[in-house]
Amino acid sequence: MFAPIVVVFRRLMGDAKFVRLRGQAIALHAQIITKFCDRCGIDRTQRQSMIRLARDNGKKLGLLA
Repeated sequence: MFAPIVVVFRRLMGDAKFVRLRGQAIALHAQIITKFCDRCGIDRTQRQSMIRLARDNGKKLGLLA
């Protein structure tokens, strides 16, 4: 779904810069999930499952192209 957009941005930015930006976005997303889980009292195991689910959904949507 988003793969063509991601591929265009990757070409425009260059691989190194794109990978760095993507890593920062993934880290920020994981921090947000962690804060949400801490606030809601969700344990570490469930939090890890949510992070894996976010990663898998990103792959399906083409965000990790």
